[in-house]
Amino acid sequence: MGTQVSGAAKRVSWAAQIVVAAILLQTLFFKFTGAPESVYIFETLGLEPWGRIGSGIAELAASILLLLPATAALGALIALGVILGAIGAHLTRLGIEVQGDGGLLFALALVVLAGSLTVLWLRRRELPVVGARFARD
Repeated sequence: MGTQVSGAAKRVSWAAQIVVAAILLQTLFFKFTGAPESVYIFETLGLEPWGRIGSGIAELAASILLLLPATAALGALIALGVILGAIGAHLTRLGIEVQGDGGLLFALALVVLAGSLTVLWLRRRELPVVGARFARD
């Protein structure tokens, strides 16, 4: 699976995979320890504590999958799903700036969005079940 991407595309994919995984992993400490900002976010969304813990588990799974060559595309797909939910929450309930962070969380979400889309595009042929359909292009 992981050998279908080569050359410059592989380097770009790995850079994006590492950036996305690093951002997602960095947030886990705050989610799993119940940091006040994380609790505030999920209380505002009406999803505390299960949304906080569930999204943390999904982000952990995505990060691990992103760092394994054979599962990077699947990790990017999971990261994309999680981050689209986060961006939607920012745009509808939380706002761009959360508790005076200057929009940092939103900006990091946009980086994860861009990185996940990059990995998905470059490794689309490696997606389970549907990847073979992309092998023809």
